[in-house]
Amino acid sequence: MGKVICRLKPYIQPFEKTLALRELAALTGHEPVACLNLAHEETGDYWVESSVEPADLVGHLAYWEGVGGETAVPSLQLTQQVRREATTTLARNGVTAVQLQTMLPFNGHVPIPNRRNLRYGPHGIHEYRGKFFPQLVRSLLNIAEIKPEAKVLDPMSGSGTTAVEAVLLGCQAYGLDMNPLSVLVSQTKCDILAVPPAQLAEQFAAVNKDLLTEPAAPEHSFAWLNTLSEPDRTYLSNWFAPEVLTALDRIMICIQQIPNLACRRLFMVSLSNILRRVSWQKDDDLRVRRDVSDEIPDAISEFLTELNRSVKIILAFLYENQGQAIGAADIREGNAQQADRLLAAHAGQIDAIITSPPYATALPYLDTDRLSLYFLGLLSRPGHRSRDYQMIGNREISNGRRQAYWAEYEQNRGRLTGRITAVIDRIHHLNQDANVGFRRQNLPALLARYFFDMRQVLETFPRLLRPGAPAFVVVGNNHTIAGGERVDIETDQLLGELGEAAGLHLVEQIPMEMLVSRDIFKKNASSAETILCFRNN
Repeated sequence: MGKVICRLKPYIQPFEKTLALRELAALTGHEPVACLNLAHEETGDYWVESSVEPADLVGHLAYWEGVGGETAVPSLQLTQQVRREATTTLARNGVTAVQLQTMLPFNGHVPIPNRRNLRYGPHGIHEYRGKFFPQLVRSLLNIAEIKPEAKVLDPMSGSGTTAVEAVLLGCQAYGLDMNPLSVLVSQTKCDILAVPPAQLAEQFAAVNKDLLTEPAAPEHSFAWLNTLSEPDRTYLSNWFAPEVLTALDRIMICIQQIPNLACRRLFMVSLSNILRRVSWQKDDDLRVRRDVSDEIPDAISEFLTELNRSVKIILAFLYENQGQAIGAADIREGNAQQADRLLAAHAGQIDAIITSPPYATALPYLDTDRLSLYFLGLLSRPGHRSRDYQMIGNREISNGRRQAYWAEYEQNRGRLTGRITAVIDRIHHLNQDANVGFRRQNLPALLARYFFDMRQVLETFPRLLRPGAPAFVVVGNNHTIAGGERVDIETDQLLGELGEAAGLHLVEQIPMEMLVSRDIFKKNASSAETILCFRNN
């Protein structure tokens, strides 16, 4: 045991500093002490007595820039997290995929990021609304003292951030999601970590060469599109110019020739990420709305640009990460309310749950991904609506379903807490006395459905977690206007109470500021979220 010095990343927010100090304390077994300058101001350096070697801290810490021994203050060793984030800078600096191999792993100068980087390695391969912060997940794994080979679950896995970070820690990751595209993206992000970089580079070069070679004949048989159902083909023909569909079909057939499954899926994910861009989808719109244009985008050029970007950030990450032991992931299509049944073989064995559930009625998840779901053959148009109704937080509803949800609420309101029913009842009464649109009329029933669903999800946690194991639920709040009045829906407080009613112990709530989103979903971002820290009794 001895003293080590650790340096915080200089740009982290207050809640991240809180998590940074907690992860350092959890890994070392001691509380860090701030180093002060002559003006008695914190410098960003912290001393801590450590029961582990500095190298272990270097490999684990999420929010720290460097670690050194007591006599190594001037030359701290960069954390593995910083080096991984720096690979993105390298990949975006005009370096080719071939050149990356000669430059990584870093040997000497590392282009240390000077701002937050949430899109390094697999985390940067596909846009996703409400994307988790990978450093947040890693810090929570550290705080929970999760070791390699542990079992980590995200029952609402979204884009797979929890799974990727668990795999990088050497754990077995499990995930569930009702959105087939989410399952594909999540599993792909995890599986690509085990692909030899030379193999990925080789298969990327093959696709690039194939698509840049003019086809022998101008005629095209739509070999891929003809495997889809007639309703899907009809729908897609209304959203893409014929020339674009021809190019997309050629791309997909080319992808199908890729022998390595993880690489093939990565290329499919890259294709998914351009579909909105080359369609008649209206820009910056969460819903799929048409905006027909005479301009014909070059789908092959768009795809190769996107694929080159994705492959380079993955290759850079793999070259830097080579030699590191990784775990594996099992991401399944399934409902989080049935997690204990779907993962029955692991009941009582899960070492940590880290998840971020949807907001109540916040985002049209399946609708946003509709073009990808249909074109990639992940979900057929006839099954879309029924799947929509099963999504937690879904805001799509018919009059009949609204009446059924409300009847269920009135009959089973005792399963919810008093604060939850008070909010639902208030919104219901305010809207009853006002002339409001159908979405606001639907809200009380949808909120009731959301909290019933979330109670079922939370009830699975005690059955899946080992005794004393933690569950971290990251959730944000929203509000509505009912009868001309603003009503705050404090989802974090309400889910905290609901978790305790479901048999968990709420240890604490850590408030966190939301980062400003840079993608098309920024208009729907909340200003703050909360980490609900539960523990299994």
